[in-house]
Amino acid sequence: MRRDIFQAIADPTRRAIIALIAIQAMTPNAIALHFDTTRQAISKHLRVLTECELVKQQHQGREIYYQLEIDKIKEIDKWLEQFRKIWETRFLQLDDLLSTLKKQKK
Repeated sequence: MRRDIFQAIADPTRRAIIALIAIQAMTPNAIALHFDTTRQAISKHLRVLTECELVKQQHQGREIYYQLEIDKIKEIDKWLEQFRKIWETRFLQLDDLLSTLKKQKK
């Protein structure tokens, strides 16, 4: 079964991992220190994120560093953009309504 990026970000632990490695590339052990879970559980989350191409591995000697794949994050942002426009329009409409109600009260 092929996973997609939205399945990957559905899990709060994976979203937290993404937030961590957005700042800097990290090893699985360094990532695991931030969570109250096993190293194996973190490895499973990293595998899902890697399969969905949200993170990539970089080998440095014997260590593997995980870093964020920005282009995949842009796919999520592009999909969310349609909803962002709807929300902005609705907030502007609400702002206009509140202004009208304030004027009517005076």
